[in-house]
Amino acid sequence: MSKRSVMALSGGMDSTALLVRLLADGSKVSCISYRYGQKHSVELQRAQQNIEYLRSKGASVDHTVVDLTGAMSLFDSALLDGGAEIPEGHYEEEQMKATVVPNRNAIFASILYGHALSISSRESTDVSIALGVHSGDHEIYPDCRPEFYTALEHAFAIGNWDSERVRFELPYLNGNKVTILKDALRACDLLELNFDKVFENTITSYNPDENGRSSGRSGSDVERILAFNALDLVDPIEYVEPWGVVLKAALETERKHKDAYYKEKLSELQYHVTRNSGTEQAFTGIYWDEKRKGTYTCVCCGHVLFTSAMKFDSGCGWPSFHSEHGRAGIVQIEDRTFGMLRVEVRCTKCDAHLGHIFEDGPRKHGGNRYCINSASLNFEEMEE
Repeated sequence: MSKRSVMALSGGMDSTALLVRLLADGSKVSCISYRYGQKHSVELQRAQQNIEYLRSKGASVDHTVVDLTGAMSLFDSALLDGGAEIPEGHYEEEQMKATVVPNRNAIFASILYGHALSISSRESTDVSIALGVHSGDHEIYPDCRPEFYTALEHAFAIGNWDSERVRFELPYLNGNKVTILKDALRACDLLELNFDKVFENTITSYNPDENGRSSGRSGSDVERILAFNALDLVDPIEYVEPWGVVLKAALETERKHKDAYYKEKLSELQYHVTRNSGTEQAFTGIYWDEKRKGTYTCVCCGHVLFTSAMKFDSGCGWPSFHSEHGRAGIVQIEDRTFGMLRVEVRCTKCDAHLGHIFEDGPRKHGGNRYCINSASLNFEEMEE
């Protein structure tokens, strides 16, 4: 017997990726979409387009639209008809809380749970309730956090008979939109689906225009655009502006958001070094003479860079390493500032400036010397 699943299909990127994942894993899927007075109700049309496309490819999937407009007209949210204007900017910024619909996911999950129990009874089978929530939602949407679903599943279990046959399935809970797209690429390949066709039939924008074109400016748009770009993909949906324009705007939004974050997180020196490509004075950094065993990570993002086994005393006054960690992937860039030709090194994960690399290191290790600012590093001592 095939696996049995029910899920909420919004018509957006995350739930669509989840649907193709479930199908690739051999599930028979029942989808519920909700009409709840959302300004971006075009997402329901996109959901139906993908259902039709998947069925044409032999997928075992059924689809129901549940109308909650009357009930949720009682709620206040910028996401709903008659609500405030949809805010623009980064999806983790404070103003995005205006797009929260009170108790929305609890309502959706409650309906899904009842549907799952009914299917379980009719078909005498276990049923999973699959949801596409992910870590990128956790900052602004409290009803997307792990502890919410843990508590909700417990409440539903004690409030229903036969709840042992129903469980939540949240495969993206600790992932983000990049991992979701990677998963969708895999699933589309397994199912021999056209990835671009599938995602052309989605919409993530909270404020599309009257023709259903994504604005490219809402927080949800920015998050999606950055995810496609991170995988060197061009988003197949239509935006009100060309891809190059919305991508540039999304990258600038991300840069401004991260800049504000780093200014709050880092010391003045750490910010100057990592974000403005500054240099600390020789023999002043906290790690230039560090001899304890441990691991050196990026002070901005925590990405692993070096270990103490790679460190050596070069006498230059800055921490020196002959090699980088196997997972570091440090970026090397030609640097012609100050009338010199040097090779700058930057963190591959967050683009923090680390220092420079020279060719006067230990020959037995390849001859490189990573000359790194202490201000760009955190040190985690190895436990004995």
